[in-house]
Amino acid sequence: MEQDSTQQIIAAFRKLNQESLVGRMGIMISDASAERVTGTMPVAGNTQPYGLLHGGASCVLAETLGSLGAALHAGPGRVTIGLDISATHHRAAADGEVTGVATRLHGGRTITSYEIVISDEQGRRVCTSRLTCLIRDGVPGGGQDPAAGLLTG
Repeated sequence: MEQDSTQQIIAAFRKLNQESLVGRMGIMISDASAERVTGTMPVAGNTQPYGLLHGGASCVLAETLGSLGAALHAGPGRVTIGLDISATHHRAAADGEVTGVATRLHGGRTITSYEIVISDEQGRRVCTSRLTCLIRDGVPGGGQDPAAGLLTG
């Protein structure tokens, strides 16, 4: 049963992000569980004026991977909201793709934290990020959960 809900959350995530920033940036999820999420992003199209990977693009990749991990930790019927993200940029990437690995540092009932390491194709660390998410039982502000129909069945 837990495997089914994990697959439903990942499928909903992919469907919802096709037409969002995540899709436009070319982020692809290759492996996902509550403990660890791995994904890639092309450098091309995600650069700053000097042709290097934009630091904000690294943050988008980091938040995407950490948020998916938090959603998998929270489970169906709960939502996650990013509270804090920090990033240290270690080196530039100018081509190819980068790979991010989000590893859960803390998984509680209401808070999760992930460390996200982003590396270039040579395995060199480009960025280290940390994301903290709040877990809620309902959608804040009276909004509707866009994944609700996808996750119920």
